[in-house]
Amino acid sequence: MTKRDLVIRISNETGLVQQDVLKVIQKTLNYVAEALANDEKVELRNFGVFEVKVRKARIGRNPNAPVTDVKIPSRAVVKFKPGKEMKEAVLKLTPSKNDSK
Repeated sequence: MTKRDLVIRISNETGLVQQDVLKVIQKTLNYVAEALANDEKVELRNFGVFEVKVRKARIGRNPNAPVTDVKIPSRAVVKFKPGKEMKEAVLKLTPSKNDSK
């Protein structure tokens, strides 16, 4: 699903103009990104939590030259932890043992 798909779907369900829906969605995404850039945790109840974590520096391997070590510096990344309802909905997609060939 893209942002455009989301705009169309919300517009159709609410009767709001697509331009207005797009503005609200974009503003929301901008505020989430701004909060994360300020190292704030963003918690959306029943959806999930976005937070910034710092990955430690580590040594990686170049698959084309495995004898060469590559230093990977520490860096900040955004982590997402799904909320309970989302986690349960996604778990329903897990194939059972009977579904395997």
